[in-house]
Amino acid sequence: MTLTNEAATLPNGLSADAARAEAARTYELDRAHVFHSWSAQAEISPMTITASEGCYVWDGDGNRLLDFSSMLVNTNIGHQHPKVVAAIQAQAAKLCTVAPQHANDARSEAARLIAERTPGDLNKVFFTNGGADAVEHAVRMARLHTGRYKVLSRYRSYHGGTETAVNLTGDPRRWPNDHGNAGIVHFFGPFLYRSRFYATTEAEETERALDHLRETVRMEGPSTIAAIILESIPGTAGIMIPPPGYIAGVRALCDEYGIVFIADEVMAGFGRSGRWFSIDHFDVVPDLLTFAKGVNSGYVPLGGVAINDAIAETFAHRAYPGGLTYSGHPLATAAAVATITAMAEEGIVENAARVGAEVIGPRLREIEAKHACVGEVRGAGVFWAVELVKDKQTREPLSPYGSSSPAVNAVIAACKQNGLLPFANFNRIHVVPPCIVTDEQAHAGLDILDAALDAGDAAL
Repeated sequence: MTLTNEAATLPNGLSADAARAEAARTYELDRAHVFHSWSAQAEISPMTITASEGCYVWDGDGNRLLDFSSMLVNTNIGHQHPKVVAAIQAQAAKLCTVAPQHANDARSEAARLIAERTPGDLNKVFFTNGGADAVEHAVRMARLHTGRYKVLSRYRSYHGGTETAVNLTGDPRRWPNDHGNAGIVHFFGPFLYRSRFYATTEAEETERALDHLRETVRMEGPSTIAAIILESIPGTAGIMIPPPGYIAGVRALCDEYGIVFIADEVMAGFGRSGRWFSIDHFDVVPDLLTFAKGVNSGYVPLGGVAINDAIAETFAHRAYPGGLTYSGHPLATAAAVATITAMAEEGIVENAARVGAEVIGPRLREIEAKHACVGEVRGAGVFWAVELVKDKQTREPLSPYGSSSPAVNAVIAACKQNGLLPFANFNRIHVVPPCIVTDEQAHAGLDILDAALDAGDAAL
């Protein structure tokens, strides 16, 4: 790559030379002292990010890359949004921190804005530091509310890295952490492209997946099950949009047996799929809804649980046995207020929906038809997956489930070489730019991806 910032000055004011020198020192210290998540420490060479702005980041060599990863699918409002940065600065000057037992205006206003946008009667908000602990607390609430212990979660899912959340997770990252004693039962969810139910249509997939879930509930004992947790649209696991009727069927099953329905919106929420919450695509109201990431684009760590009236009433005169020192931290919630306000005023959720429908979806379908290594594209808003395969007929993945391959790595390398930062998981490339992405930026990124997929075709 060549330096693409022609002025040789980064958005943070550093010259390119100064940024490169700082990046070299940063990398040296990282390798000496930082322990990275989900990684074999001696096997990685992390990219150094020195600056960011809008839909772009700059690496340690001064190269500008179009961010089609939104970092970890969380910078929904883009990098360094001036209104959010200003809100954090103003809050720091006013009140940097406060213990959670005290009310503060940033937390109160953030809770109001979130409750206004959640569906149904999810009127109370318990704030956490991120998505995993939001899931932990949602499960705890469900267990205490029902007096039951088991929780059902689907395979091909991700719910976080903490103890309960990683056991709920339905991908290989769970395996080293799962000792079979967390009260979690997994089931197969709908995924027509790789159907476990021999379905050939969405209607068949919905019917058979719901039959499978009902039988799982029946065999586990409905009176033992506290909750069913589902990502409204599974994210890291593959952006498999549930077929019509499935989410409503899960809601009905939960109602039938008094099971709490938890919608995990940590990745899918706050505009990612072109709605404030992805559950809104299905006209279903969950009992609990977890969020994080896009609530303030990760500018300051924040997550939470939106709680319906019935579960909130359980703890009206009974202490909820849980809390965090930084629950509703004022810097984080001030960032959330600014983020939600800016997203509403600037039509950012609507932009995500339009760009997905008018640019990303049509272009990805053209790419699917063009490339032998692309088996399927699927998604909504700025939340898309490109499924890479060795053979379109057999649908054999281009890399095995749970790992990568030289062919997939070649596609990723080609993206980066030409100025695109992708999000990759196993045999998929996810197209997940910030919700502010313009038509021109979307086309530019998809042009790079299109060219990079030639490396996948060449490996067949």
